[in-house]
Amino acid sequence: MRFEPRLLDEIRARLTLSDVVGRRVTWDRRKTQPGKGDYWACCPFHQEKSPSFHVDDRRNRYKCFGCGASGDHFTFLCETEGLSFPEAVERLAEQSGVGLPAPDPQAARREKKRAGLADICEMAAQFFQAEFAGPRGDTARAYTQKRGLTPDTLREFRFGFAPESRDALKGYLAAREIPEAAMIEAGLIIKPEDGRPSYDRFRGRLMIPIQDDRGRVVAFGGRTLSPDGQPKYLNSPETPLFHKGVMLFNAHRAREPAFKSGEAVVVEGYLDAIALWQAGIHHVVASLGTAFTEDQVVRLWKFAPEPVICFDGDAAGVSAAHRAIDRIFPVLKSGYSFQFCFLPDGMDPDDLIKQRGVAGFHDEVERAQSLFDVVWEREISVSRLDTPERKAALEKRFDDLIATIRDERVRRRYQLDLKFKLSNLFFEQARQSRQGGKGGKGGGSADAASPLGTARERVAASHDFGTERLVLGLSMRFPHLLDRNFERFSRLPFANDLHRQLRDILCRIVDDLEATPISDLTSAFEEPLRNIMGEMMLETIGMQQQRGAEFSALIHRFPLLKSNPPEDFIEAAYLHFLDVLELNALEDELSSELATADEQLDENSWMRIQALTQDLSRRREECARDEADLAERAKKIRTAPPVAVAAH
Repeated sequence: MRFEPRLLDEIRARLTLSDVVGRRVTWDRRKTQPGKGDYWACCPFHQEKSPSFHVDDRRNRYKCFGCGASGDHFTFLCETEGLSFPEAVERLAEQSGVGLPAPDPQAARREKKRAGLADICEMAAQFFQAEFAGPRGDTARAYTQKRGLTPDTLREFRFGFAPESRDALKGYLAAREIPEAAMIEAGLIIKPEDGRPSYDRFRGRLMIPIQDDRGRVVAFGGRTLSPDGQPKYLNSPETPLFHKGVMLFNAHRAREPAFKSGEAVVVEGYLDAIALWQAGIHHVVASLGTAFTEDQVVRLWKFAPEPVICFDGDAAGVSAAHRAIDRIFPVLKSGYSFQFCFLPDGMDPDDLIKQRGVAGFHDEVERAQSLFDVVWEREISVSRLDTPERKAALEKRFDDLIATIRDERVRRRYQLDLKFKLSNLFFEQARQSRQGGKGGKGGGSADAASPLGTARERVAASHDFGTERLVLGLSMRFPHLLDRNFERFSRLPFANDLHRQLRDILCRIVDDLEATPISDLTSAFEEPLRNIMGEMMLETIGMQQQRGAEFSALIHRFPLLKSNPPEDFIEAAYLHFLDVLELNALEDELSSELATADEQLDENSWMRIQALTQDLSRRREECARDEADLAERAKKIRTAPPVAVAAH
């Protein structure tokens, strides 16, 4: 349904945006100024500690300066409650007292036709339910008992049975004066092209109605009950009511539980979804096709910002996950992604629930991999890196995949993270090759394993050495922070010569993402530079790609990283360390000016000394204040329950 701009403006005028948004957030009292229509809160679309979500009642717009989410009244309802745009307009129109116009005649005719087909599907559902409960439904009832489905579940999902007959449903509907053409259009019977009589599409199958967002029956899924029956599962064809590439099974039941919990689980089959629902996991949906579509991906984000796709852990499940990745990447956007849970080989969700209960299923979901990790493992698992050409081919595969991401911010984040991860991989692979394949902990030189690097470095180390290395480690571990603070980082006055070299290399990677071949860059590293990287990296980021790989020296220098602190804390700490290095450089500059002044002091020198002294005093106070704030936050993070690492 299309709505006139005048109508939408009238709804916006009658409802303040802050009233609509205020039902989901708590306004920050310090920053909010209601008199100016200026409201601030922590963002409802991503986790954060300090408020960066802004609502402007004068412009009827909201924007999060952290994740980039933005929109108006209608967008907010669509994004937070999973409503379609027409549903959001209808909801807000009712709340504001604005009357909606009658639909145009053509739209009314289409809706009437869809309603007629939905009535036919409802009749079919009632027929299948009656057959399930009757004498011919013995085999179907036995199958559901074997699956452990309870009477309540059978009633809730309206299980039915299609008898082994060519025209049982056709005759039932014909007796109710349903035209054959309408039965065909609803996908319930098949008309052969050779002129033979039409016949029932579903025969000898356990029937599960597929319902739309309003709970109307619009299609069916049928499971064969014959050991030799093919196909095992049969869905209704595409109809004016049913579009497999858009719909999700159980969506109308899962929407509210998903919003309340902030979680959504996606499984491959509707029987898996039903088993989880029966176990109490109500925020579960299932796809209805062989692969996800972009429309389904976008719909799933209306349920939760990072749905967990739960696949069997066998080869078919991994293959299905890899196909899903290619559909997800183009529509990735800030604050929205997916996680992947691969169940133990040979088990589906129903098996897991029966063997290990709900707690066992939750344990598996908590170990879900991020989209970034699954993409990495997919490409690395089929790669040989023994020649420059093969390394270049791996880089190209990543570049081609990342190029499909339409959101510029997300695309750049993936480019940065993958470039740095590739540089680590190529470096470690080269180091193992030099050592005859004996990588791993202690595989490098003694100096490389030392917290302070080589002896030559220790002699040259200044009072900034530890902070310099900490900043470098954080820049490699969190390249988006380096990207965001590129100008400051590129001008940092590193005292250590090798640190300056590494700074320049990191800047080169960030400044020329698409044209810098990482394999060429890492192969040109000299041994002292390799030692620094070896000291920063885990003992192996090699071919097996152990999950949770970190920079060991970085963890040593910044132990709080083990607690997975929130991203805004890491950024605040990173900025503080930049301040410390700049402050130390300022102190060195003042010392140099004072030393020169001992020999010759003129008016210009005196003015520079005064300016430096004032600037130094101010920045010392700011640095001390930031350090105290970080220490207080760090104390709270150490005592807080562990949280999952933020996904890409």
